[in-house]
Amino acid sequence: MLVTGATGGLGRPTVARLAGAGARLALTARDSGRLEELAGSLEGDRALAVTADLTLPDQPQAVVDAAVDHLGGLDAVVHLAGASGFSAVGAEDDDVLDELLLVDYLAPVRLLRAALPALRETKGTALVVTAVLAEGPVAGMAAYGAAKAALSSYVGAAAKELRRDGVRVVDARPPHTETGLADRPLTGTAPKLPRGKDPDDVAARLVQALVDDEREVPSSAF
Repeated sequence: MLVTGATGGLGRPTVARLAGAGARLALTARDSGRLEELAGSLEGDRALAVTADLTLPDQPQAVVDAAVDHLGGLDAVVHLAGASGFSAVGAEDDDVLDELLLVDYLAPVRLLRAALPALRETKGTALVVTAVLAEGPVAGMAAYGAAKAALSSYVGAAAKELRRDGVRVVDARPPHTETGLADRPLTGTAPKLPRGKDPDDVAARLVQALVDDEREVPSSAF
């Protein structure tokens, strides 16, 4: 199983739960030190650490290849990596727009494309965390929400197309979660938000969706 964004606020509890359930894992994130520490904290030869920047066009394929080589195949991809950004309509910086689309849309699309041959081989699962923002626009988050909505649309279409191949594609749209992501935006400042979900509770729900063969996890299901 390949997990992206493994060292993040949602990644760590998800990895812990998957490893606790006996999954063999390939983990990827940008920070090699944090990634190696996380992989080393798991029991035995439980995880491979693959440092990568998935916004670079060749990196999704390289990560998938490393995972398949280490695991002997790939039965699931869990995509948790993402970025946030806050700005008024018309005030978006071009570099930030590009980065939001790269991180929140193009990178996961390329990852899914790279993983498809292996997932078709195992009739596996791709669980992609988009966001509650994909369910409706929010003022001050137009560009951020648009990138998440684009990913959700792609994932939904992929779920329909790939079902005939036996590949399950899951769109998971958790509500605001206390991962710290909103405190590290690419631009702007997050609006005052109500207290979010506990990351461990969200991680448990994602693992449940994997185990229970669910095909969609809307925000109302968390």
